[in-house]
Amino acid sequence: MDALTGALWSSTAAIGISALLFLGANRLFDLVAERWRLFVAVVGAMSGALSFGILIGNRVLDGPRVLWIAAGGAIVACLALAPGLFANHRLRLAVGVGSGVLVGLFLTFVVDAAVRPTVNTIGLLAFVGIACIVYLISAATVGRIRPGGVLVAAALGWTAGCWLLGDIGSGSRSSMALAVIGPTSLIGAALGAGPIRTRPDRDRFQHRARVGTFLGPALLFVVLGLIVPLVRTIYLSLYDARGRNWVGFKNYGEILTNDRSIDLADWANIFTSRLFVSGVGLLAVGAVVGLRLGRRRGRVLGAATGSIAPALVGGSLLMFAVFSTLRGTVINNLWWVIVVTLVSTGLGLVAAVLADRTRFESVAKSLIFLPMAISFVGAGIIWRFMYIARPPQKPQTGVFNAVWVGLGKLAPGTVGQAVGLIILAALTAGMAGICLFGIRRRQSAIAIGAALSALPVLYLAYRLVGPGLGGVEVGPLGQPIGKPILFVQEGPFNNVWMMVVLIWIQTGFAMVILSAAIKAVPGDLIDAARIDGADERQVFYRVTLPTIVPTVIVIVTTLIVLVMKVFDIVRVMTNGNFGTQVIANEMWQRTFTEFNLGLGSALAAVLFLGVVPAMALNVRRMQRVRL
Repeated sequence: MDALTGALWSSTAAIGISALLFLGANRLFDLVAERWRLFVAVVGAMSGALSFGILIGNRVLDGPRVLWIAAGGAIVACLALAPGLFANHRLRLAVGVGSGVLVGLFLTFVVDAAVRPTVNTIGLLAFVGIACIVYLISAATVGRIRPGGVLVAAALGWTAGCWLLGDIGSGSRSSMALAVIGPTSLIGAALGAGPIRTRPDRDRFQHRARVGTFLGPALLFVVLGLIVPLVRTIYLSLYDARGRNWVGFKNYGEILTNDRSIDLADWANIFTSRLFVSGVGLLAVGAVVGLRLGRRRGRVLGAATGSIAPALVGGSLLMFAVFSTLRGTVINNLWWVIVVTLVSTGLGLVAAVLADRTRFESVAKSLIFLPMAISFVGAGIIWRFMYIARPPQKPQTGVFNAVWVGLGKLAPGTVGQAVGLIILAALTAGMAGICLFGIRRRQSAIAIGAALSALPVLYLAYRLVGPGLGGVEVGPLGQPIGKPILFVQEGPFNNVWMMVVLIWIQTGFAMVILSAAIKAVPGDLIDAARIDGADERQVFYRVTLPTIVPTVIVIVTTLIVLVMKVFDIVRVMTNGNFGTQVIANEMWQRTFTEFNLGLGSALAAVLFLGVVPAMALNVRRMQRVRL
């Protein structure tokens, strides 16, 4: 109850403070047009007080907090006001630079010696150059490059170069002066470089300042939470395990040449695996059917369910043959990306189409979407208990192994075997009826799908009557004991069993988005296609599916970004053992378990580079839609 009360009070306080800040910012910008100097003084005092408060909070300044905060507000307010007191442009610039130098000197002598940084001149100049280039590029895109903006960007780059690259606490007073006076003088020069603002200038500034103020916090959090860590990570990836000695691209070379990342030693076994042979056979069947259909329609290949379905299944088997033979962290990540993305999108599309045609649409969609409410950690724990395999002598508590061992104990001539055969016979009869329905209605997709679905049922019936399902084995005394399946311990398909968890979660996401896209397809197009004689299959493939292709691309790119970063499920279920390691989990282990900052940062950079193409594709698509 105390925690709930505390959370309630915290939420209320956060909402109240946000509202006060919103109202205060609006009232502050009302001063721009009529009382410009008061606005500059207030903004300077607030900035100074906040800056000195941060310094006090980090124990850079010692002494009475209220006094330091008041002094900081007064000093920065004077720095902001001083250039505006003079009409001559050169005099304003000189006053601004001089005020900045004085503020820097003041900080040099009052800041604690324990935080003085050493200055790396080359790194400092590099950061300043990068900051200026970033500003020039961003300003050029909007067609507004200002000298003051260049100076502020240089000040930010100077600050970052001194305090991020330097060794804190090992610097001298001169290095401290260089680290502080440089940015403050540049900011003072920026304040003095601009012209005296007229009333129209202040009106324009008021509009831009309102927009910048309310977007600024979000952009600041993006910079501090994404851009700065990204730059820091790339920087650390070029250093050794302690982050001190430059090693260049050695860490990246280790990732690409290490057998733990990419192991191609068994590549020749791909062509001898049963998956490869089966995949080639199904591709051949699809090609033969496509050629025959093409001859009837006057084409080289005819696209229909009879040719596409075997080709898709054959291609999937070939993919599994490749990924189940090649090993390594990067290979596992590619396997996750391809399988989870394609299967989740495909199942989501099927669920969206079927759910829209049922009377219980909302209930069906709710049940399919429900796993999205579970965290990845929670889902990993749930499925770990479902996959768990206990020793053969003990009862199986995992759902799948309990069913598997239970089926294996159905001995010939028992009631259990008879019940199992009745259930399998009923399923086979139902599949046969659906197949006949598809043949009569000339719905090849339904007929082929029912026939393919009946094959596993017939196989189970054969195993139940003949050699048994294999869920038990004979013990040393002749008694049957359980023979559980090690779902997460036996490779390489333990990766697939973990992929099922993410597919189970993300299918609901794909279904909801695709269902909304299908409902948004213009009814006139569908009615026109039906009037022209198109059946339901042709309407879906020729009208609905081409219309929702942009939505499918969005889902695919979103899932690629998500799956590339998969971490929680692997961490909870195997922790990367048994050949299930992925990039994100290895990054965690190298950085926070082995304390190898260089290799861990390189793995993070590789992960980022893998996500960038999908993000760029999404951004480019959104820009095209906007145009």
